[in-house]
Amino acid sequence: MNDTIKFLDLQKVNALHKKEIDEAVARVVASGWYLLGGENREFEREYAAFIGTEHAIGCGNGLDALTLIMRAYMEMGVMAPGDEIIVPANTYIASILAITENGLRPVLVEPDPLSCQITPENIEKAITERTKAVMIVHLYGLCAYREEISEICRRHNLKLIEDNAQAHGCLYDGRRTGSLGDAAGHSFYPGKNLGALGDAGAVTTSDSELAETIRALANYGSQKKYVFRYKGRNSRLDEIQAAVLRAKLAHLDSDNRRRMEIADIYFDLIRNPEARMLPRPERGSDVYHIFPVFSARRDELQSYLALSGIQTLIHYPIPPHRQECYGDWNNLSFPVTEKIHREELSLPMSPAMTDDEAIRVAEAVNSFR
Repeated sequence: MNDTIKFLDLQKVNALHKKEIDEAVARVVASGWYLLGGENREFEREYAAFIGTEHAIGCGNGLDALTLIMRAYMEMGVMAPGDEIIVPANTYIASILAITENGLRPVLVEPDPLSCQITPENIEKAITERTKAVMIVHLYGLCAYREEISEICRRHNLKLIEDNAQAHGCLYDGRRTGSLGDAAGHSFYPGKNLGALGDAGAVTTSDSELAETIRALANYGSQKKYVFRYKGRNSRLDEIQAAVLRAKLAHLDSDNRRRMEIADIYFDLIRNPEARMLPRPERGSDVYHIFPVFSARRDELQSYLALSGIQTLIHYPIPPHRQECYGDWNNLSFPVTEKIHREELSLPMSPAMTDDEAIRVAEAVNSFR
């Protein structure tokens, strides 16, 4: 049998830019400065310019990024405990943890069954007098933004928050996700399109007051050394991760183009009705952090592909409202979300994949009966 095609081979992905990564790490080690230094400042400047916002604030991880956004809005008086945040029911749990950690109430909304994205119609139905924000999630690296959603937020005076953990570099009509709302949380977990060598995250925004508040909250609540305005937390992007991210950011657009090429092979070749794909994007701007297929026989398909030497993953087997930590929600019914989580299977996807590997994956999916 041929060698196994890994779901994600991080060694190969990082080998694409090994020279720049090695130089970045060595530069930080030699500098003797490991937190809140020049690498951080330059990464924040470069990433804000890349996304198209006035500010980027590095932090410890993607969950912290989202949590800090909501905490800052509470410190600014925009939100208060018990206020509601509309969020897709089929997201990764981090989107919801960030809301509940701040004493806010997530209002789970069903997505469109074909696109798996939150819809303007379902958002509008969920708005109450306690609603303060809508969180859209660019799930799988696919753009969730719609002008209609932005218009709903303007009309109801709601904040639009983007969970951009899976969509670095994704475009909507020439604008990057992460710049489309009032603020966005980004994760640089190693497997992401822009991945660090450990945990890392950032917030992007063009709201200067929000940026200043988040920067202080992430540094123990301090805007000046040993002076604490807020009861903050320690969530800082270290210099080595910032330097690595700078090295990889220069290649992000080309890496994403390679992901699109792999996606095109899948779209062109996969014809098995037992593996439904999401609609092919008309704009061609999605960045395919994950390439999902959906099957009523998902577990059988996964086992068959494993026997064919193809590694797959499930994102995510249990929806948030069925998790033990949210036991009060366990009896809620979200049939569209539950079907997505029951049927989703992620095919191999990375900029280090070859055409031949993608073709082999597609052929194996087609041979499943």
